[in-house]
Amino acid sequence: MGLAGQRYTVNLSMLFTELPLLDRPAAAAAAGFGAVELWWPWPGEPAPAPGRLDALGEALEKAGVRLTGLNFYAGLLPGPDRGALSLPGAESDRFRANVEAAVEFAGSLGCRALNALYGNRLEGVDPAEQDELALENLAFAARAADRIGAVVLVEALNARESPRYPLVSAAGAAKVAHRVDERTGLGNCRFLMDLYHLAMNGEDLPAVIDRYAPVTGHVQIADRPGRGAPGTGRLPLPGLLERLGAAGYDGWVGLEYAPGARTGEEAFAWLPREARRPRRHD
Repeated sequence: MGLAGQRYTVNLSMLFTELPLLDRPAAAAAAGFGAVELWWPWPGEPAPAPGRLDALGEALEKAGVRLTGLNFYAGLLPGPDRGALSLPGAESDRFRANVEAAVEFAGSLGCRALNALYGNRLEGVDPAEQDELALENLAFAARAADRIGAVVLVEALNARESPRYPLVSAAGAAKVAHRVDERTGLGNCRFLMDLYHLAMNGEDLPAVIDRYAPVTGHVQIADRPGRGAPGTGRLPLPGLLERLGAAGYDGWVGLEYAPGARTGEEAFAWLPREARRPRRHD
């Protein structure tokens, strides 16, 4: 299977960023893709005016691309923040306010995966307090996501780029997802397996795939080092994706990489055009 046999979804928060947000869905479609994903598009606005959501929804529908994944509000991303749900006070309130907006928007477009970044550790705050708040907020998000048949994703990041982020292993992120499922009884909290971040942390990727594929709700890829397109670094991505398929994962693979100097369709020269639209359907 390798690179050519996957269902790819393009992360519009990292690719086609030379264009305004509302032009990116059409650019993805013109490059041959049928699916896209996004971070929360408005970092400072957990609950933007309905008109802004409507405009983005219309751009996606007009382009004929499916929204497969959306981040909940995560503070300033890109920027210094790595999530809001474990931060006491105003940021936790913003996360909760965002849950309703994000779930309603995702549901209107048939999006069934919502990524909840955990948040950085804060000086002077007990980590156990942050962890309990995170569990409460993830359970809140999971219950809301259940209304539209969606999963909530918990992601491990890499310690080099996110030194204050506490989930820096597959085991740590999967454990949090399991604890959320225990609290809600819904079974809709899953691990987001980002192969780039896990490689940066020095994890044994074949072992991670074999162990955690059954609890994985989404996969994202970029090459290492540099977080560039597949083939620009040293990760054996074709073999890793083949192993994921053999382990039972048949979900979306998010293209979440930095295109470097390449823009537009040039950023996807590594992937034949005929392999860009999914051959399988949910």
